[in-house]
Amino acid sequence: MSETPALGLYVHWPYCARVCPYCDFNVYRARGREAEADALGEALLLDLPAQSERAGPRRLTSIHFGGGTPSLMPPQLVGRVIDAATRLFSPSADLEIGLEANPLDAPRFADLRAAGVERLSLGMQSLDDAALKTLGRDHDAAGARRALEAALALFPRVSADAIYARPGQSLAAWRDELATIAASGVGHVSAYQLTYEPGAAFGRAAARGALTPPDEDTGEAFFRVTAETLTAAGLQSYEVSNWARSEADRSRHNLGYWRGLDYLGVGPGAHGRITTDGVRRATAGARRVPDYLRRVAETGVGFDEDAALSPREAAEERLILGLRIDDGVDLDELEPLALTANSGRIVDLVEQDLVRLIGGRLAATPRGRLLLDSVTRALAA
Repeated sequence: MSETPALGLYVHWPYCARVCPYCDFNVYRARGREAEADALGEALLLDLPAQSERAGPRRLTSIHFGGGTPSLMPPQLVGRVIDAATRLFSPSADLEIGLEANPLDAPRFADLRAAGVERLSLGMQSLDDAALKTLGRDHDAAGARRALEAALALFPRVSADAIYARPGQSLAAWRDELATIAASGVGHVSAYQLTYEPGAAFGRAAARGALTPPDEDTGEAFFRVTAETLTAAGLQSYEVSNWARSEADRSRHNLGYWRGLDYLGVGPGAHGRITTDGVRRATAGARRVPDYLRRVAETGVGFDEDAALSPREAAEERLILGLRIDDGVDLDELEPLALTANSGRIVDLVEQDLVRLIGGRLAATPRGRLLLDSVTRALAA
């Protein structure tokens, strides 16, 4: 008898107290949208069961509240979503329930823990007051430290998020920040290079010449310092931007993405991947909240997109996501790309020490991770 297929659940809460200048996610300022937010909460609870009917019986391995700033969600609503999900699906014994939080929302942490959240991802971003101001954050370094202490005291699993290669940042300052975060005993650190996306304020500033993104050599130097500092502190890299002290500290929800597991996306702009009858489908909720609310009211689900992926599209997605993690991707999943152990594209990259093959799995080497976009383009060509 085959095992019930695994499933993750992503819930998108799009509201923020303020929108950070580097963010290009589907987010909106919360002020003045209280009635809309109340309606969105009810719509989430309608969309979820409608999507569960499409998915069929599943083993629920993770629930993740992202955004936006889901620590602004009423804890009672968080609990209602968790209760609904665990009724609709069969929860795994080690079900992960995670939520992304702003340090300013530390007074809500106890209520969120009581609602069922057991893994908190804390958006510290920096321990430098000037940098936090540049990044548009509404907390200071002291507040970030206090929030981390509060999270560690309340939640079994905590991740700290930080951003590097910021304007004017030195390698030494970044090393000190990371070392301080790691010294807290936090089990997981997500460290990301600052991006200048076209749709974000920083991207527009870069296009005007008001900001200059770092060159590749600078980005590589910060990445190396990140790896050296966190490894020395006892955290191991398991994905390009993520380090964990142990297997248990790793993000099971994000690993589901990188390993190609199915997941539902509930909320405005939330993406999902669901496999039925051997076909992998891509779904996405309507981005604007009023549109999402209308779609749920009219059809039961908030989809703006529901399309079957071709075998090649699904394989390309597996390649891009699978190479991000240390255990890579099984070559059998890349068959539509005509990739085998003897393929010239793979042989060339192995000779350049950019990828490795172990037991039929293709993975990026440490050097390959620094050039991951180029590596995936070469393999998918």
